[in-house]
Amino acid sequence: MEPVKRNILLNPGPSTTTDTVKYAQVVPDICPREKEFAGLMKGIREDLVRIVHGDLQKYTSVLFCGSGTINIDVCLNSLLPEGKKILVVNNGAYSTRATEICEYYGLPFIDLKFPVDQIPDLEVVEKTIRENPDIALVHTTHNETGTGLLNPIKEIGALAHRYGALFTVDTTSTYAMRPINIEEDNIDFCMASAQKGLMAFTGLSFVIGRREAIEQSASYPKRSYYCNLYLQYEYFEKTGEMHFTPPVQTIYAAIQALKEYWQEGEEAKWARHTRVFNAINKGLDELGFRQVIRPEWRAGLVSSAIYPDDPAWDFDKIHDYCYERGFTIYPGKISTANTFRLCALGAIDEPDINDFFMVFKNALKETGVAVPVHYSTPEETK
Repeated sequence: MEPVKRNILLNPGPSTTTDTVKYAQVVPDICPREKEFAGLMKGIREDLVRIVHGDLQKYTSVLFCGSGTINIDVCLNSLLPEGKKILVVNNGAYSTRATEICEYYGLPFIDLKFPVDQIPDLEVVEKTIRENPDIALVHTTHNETGTGLLNPIKEIGALAHRYGALFTVDTTSTYAMRPINIEEDNIDFCMASAQKGLMAFTGLSFVIGRREAIEQSASYPKRSYYCNLYLQYEYFEKTGEMHFTPPVQTIYAAIQALKEYWQEGEEAKWARHTRVFNAINKGLDELGFRQVIRPEWRAGLVSSAIYPDDPAWDFDKIHDYCYERGFTIYPGKISTANTFRLCALGAIDEPDINDFFMVFKNALKETGVAVPVHYSTPEETK
């Protein structure tokens, strides 16, 4: 097996992959309707539930062909009963995306906004649910990937359940990295894509959640054909196959990635991501960069650094310098501040971050940015 040029992706996914996952896609051509292939998908579905410690009798996973946004679409349009309402606990770009999905489907919803650098006020969340008894579904994002903020999903889920609502959580950028226990964390449905925590490839996404709730949704309004959760679930249960053509080679890569996930183990994998995250923060601190999210509220996977007040700072030039040397950095996703992100996803470890900061420091020097970086206003104490 020839080694493939290794790039260190510090963007929030797709992530750096192993060569064994890359080469797992090189397989004999197979019709995805063969029993042999359907059997492979059964194993994937069970593994995806096991990663979040779900009881296979109570929880299942449903695979879809698409990027992570398809999961939010599927859950919101499929799990809302007639005459009921969605509450989106919104403090970032990806919860905002959920509100946009509600708008496009014409779903009744409440956009409960909080600042992007603050955790939600649970008293306000509870008051909103209590005062709107027609809320049947509460949705939020685990790690707001635009900033790196960790939301208190266990507490929000407890409030949703206290008032009889389902709780769906976008775990796209935490699943298979930050440990999740679907039942103990009060989650009814979580979701992710293969190119994030599993360190596989874009094109395969999945929703993990309660069988009983999926089966109940069979009587709910049908708002989408391709993105209906019950329709896809029922087809899997009857045939073992996706209703529509699956991304065959991507699935072979995901199978290899799952093998490597179990080989590394949940605790060791999270410890590695934490080493990477700590090395990122250390490097940013040493250069004087400020971050958007206070340390105790960070999810441990995304660092969101604020552009310095230096006329020489040019993100595109910094990006290009790093990219040419095998490192990818990514712009932020905050409307109120100019930021860039460094992320602890993928098949990387602390030495990769040390190598990155050598390149990054040179990029700053080459472009004339003063180090330590300068800000024209004093840092706020949050």
